[in-house]
Amino acid sequence: MKATPRALGYRMPAEWEPHAATWLSWPHKRESWPGRFESIPEVFAQIVRHLCGGEEVHINVNDAAMEAEVHAFLQERAVDMTRVYTHRIPTNDAWCRDHGPVFLVRNRGGARDLAVVDWRFNSWGEKYPPYDMDDQVPARIAELLGIPRFCAEVVMEGGSFDVNGQGALLTTESCLLNPNRNPGLSKEQIESILEDYLGVSRVLWLGDGIAGDDTDGHIDDLTRFTDEGTVVTVVEEDRSDNNCSALRENLRRLENMGDQRGRPLRIVTLPMPPALYYEGQRVPCSYANFYIANRSVLVPTFGCSADSKALDTLQRCFPARQTIGIDCSDLVWGLGAVHCVTQQQPQSDSRGRLTQDRQ
Repeated sequence: MKATPRALGYRMPAEWEPHAATWLSWPHKRESWPGRFESIPEVFAQIVRHLCGGEEVHINVNDAAMEAEVHAFLQERAVDMTRVYTHRIPTNDAWCRDHGPVFLVRNRGGARDLAVVDWRFNSWGEKYPPYDMDDQVPARIAELLGIPRFCAEVVMEGGSFDVNGQGALLTTESCLLNPNRNPGLSKEQIESILEDYLGVSRVLWLGDGIAGDDTDGHIDDLTRFTDEGTVVTVVEEDRSDNNCSALRENLRRLENMGDQRGRPLRIVTLPMPPALYYEGQRVPCSYANFYIANRSVLVPTFGCSADSKALDTLQRCFPARQTIGIDCSDLVWGLGAVHCVTQQQPQSDSRGRLTQDRQ
């Protein structure tokens, strides 16, 4: 029986711990944003511009032609390319949070080692085939970096859980217990897998996700850790809104939860933006889909009055970082936002190798 990451001393660090890089997969699947695809690369360019001042940015591209196109596109928009790398790792779509690797760290002999967890990816319960190239991304990145890869033979997406880096993990029953993921596993078995592969000791379960979320309730649209003992969680004040009761129930659960040591959580609430519909379909707008970078916190905005309240709330949660709004009014038509397209690579002493030179 192979040793698990936890048995070997690995853990998943919190997102606010120092990064070596952020990974993205460049958008190319027009069907993900019907009628609005042309604006999506512009959103990615904004994200890259804000990130590359504080950390490297690594971008998966399908081939040499896309690689040249991405470099030209970013250079035309005055992105500093000295810390931007592209890698010919083909993808089916752009949601790197879910198809990318989950990075682990281990402190050993004064050094910090790096490894990845490679979950099985089935496109959120077989919703959007094909997904074969997406499923290969963690293995390709591990090979590129020359670091260990732990293969977990379970279906899981990176947006379905959030950790505080000290042993607590947040997730939802609606996603991880959905029969379209791992129908043969019980709740207790899933908890054990999370503990073994991410190095956590307490799993905190919320209930349902928000309306329009095709992931069946990813935690990164609901509730996020902002430090070891603090969470931000979205609430809906409009009782007529479909999200109101589910978000109230999640808040109630949080109020009765403790961290890895059993200490009550400090809870900060975030507003929800007004409901947004495209072609009659509600899309999953949420300020909880922010990304914590080394120098900034990138927050999805939606062109409404609630934007400023959300930005102010998150700025207070992260006083040492600059909170930056990213207009996701078009990006969310693909049913995801800033956190969904990013994946952090933590700092380590053995940073791995890059086998493809920067173009």
